[in-house]
Amino acid sequence: MESEKYMSVAPVTSETKIGILGFGGLGQAAARVIAPKRELAWVAAADRKGYAYNPAGLDPDACIAASHSQGSLGYLDPYGTLSSSSIQEVIESESVDGYFLALPNLPNTYMASVARQFIQAGWRGVLVDALKRTSAVEQLLELKEELQAAGITYMCGCGATPGLLTAAAAIAAQSYTEIHSVKITFGVGIANWEAYRATIREDIAHLPGYDVETAKAMSDAEIETLLEQTNGMLYLENMEHADDLMLELAGICARDRVSVGGVVDTRNPKKPLSTNVQIQGRTFEGKTATHTFTLGDETSMAANVCGTAFGYLKAGVSLHRRGIYGLFSAAEIMPQFVK
Repeated sequence: MESEKYMSVAPVTSETKIGILGFGGLGQAAARVIAPKRELAWVAAADRKGYAYNPAGLDPDACIAASHSQGSLGYLDPYGTLSSSSIQEVIESESVDGYFLALPNLPNTYMASVARQFIQAGWRGVLVDALKRTSAVEQLLELKEELQAAGITYMCGCGATPGLLTAAAAIAAQSYTEIHSVKITFGVGIANWEAYRATIREDIAHLPGYDVETAKAMSDAEIETLLEQTNGMLYLENMEHADDLMLELAGICARDRVSVGGVVDTRNPKKPLSTNVQIQGRTFEGKTATHTFTLGDETSMAANVCGTAFGYLKAGVSLHRRGIYGLFSAAEIMPQFVK
């Protein structure tokens, strides 16, 4: 295209090698999302018991089969390696340009500790997470200067919410001179909670009477009992979601004007309600209005989270190749569509 020579964005090619850390429900969905893409080559993945690496590219079906049948990517023949320190080993031994951190954030300090592993290993590249909690993002903010000095471009809060809906709110805010409120409401439907154990645990941590440590300590049987009592439904209100901090840091509005809540059905893939964000504000003419951005009910949680994460990973690669390092959020940078 004639216009391409005027673009200031550093190109992302099929030589861009990416990895997925964490291979539960979200990590496996990410593998299926990225597999047909030409611009990013998926070459590495790790779980708690091992990792897999193939510079020519990994096969999602083979990786998922190894994970389901034998409990770890480490059993993938001939590309797997069993290890109790899989993340550390894959960071140090394999050549990867960027990682999607599809990891559980239980305990709440975990993602920041993983970021420190990358810094201490002397690794340079792009990291993307789909963090939810405000307090978890605040811990990463404390590492901002260290990430920049290490040559790491870290894209934070780049899932669906925070992430896709936060970015939509930042764009919609441009119509107003003052933002009165940002209200994010999500509906998630999954056929079986066990396919997304970490995600459901994090959601339970937001329920009244629960916290991060309580949810982390719950056995699968205890979660089953809770879901029996609620008929498989989780109703979440006024969640500690980093959309508030991200929009505040981006200068959109104070965090107390942002609210996040939703409904999760753990027994039905159909969404119990449509996911949307409503941005209310005052225009320069003094009129009050509301913008609403609604996601299609047919898009799954996995599609909205993983697609967004890889869009931000591509954007992060472009920044990194231009020598721009440090910590960025989904409200600051536009994602780039991955072909």
